[in-house]
Amino acid sequence: MSHKFKIKQMVRLKQPGISDNWINSAGVYEVIRLMPADQTGELSYRIRSGMTERAVRESEIRNA
Repeated sequence: MSHKFKIKQMVRLKQPGISDNWINSAGVYEVIRLMPADQTGELSYRIRSGMTERAVRESEIRNA
């Protein structure tokens, strides 16, 4: 299984939470690390915008 997104690619959360809108008004994150699949077999990523960094599953993000 290969990752859909690449390092340094810009992505957006599919359904940003209230705190995401407050912290990151543009809603754009940069992929900084490709992570292995989680317990469900879904690939994961580390993404960052400014000082905010988080882990997300591939199904939670889309192209910016």
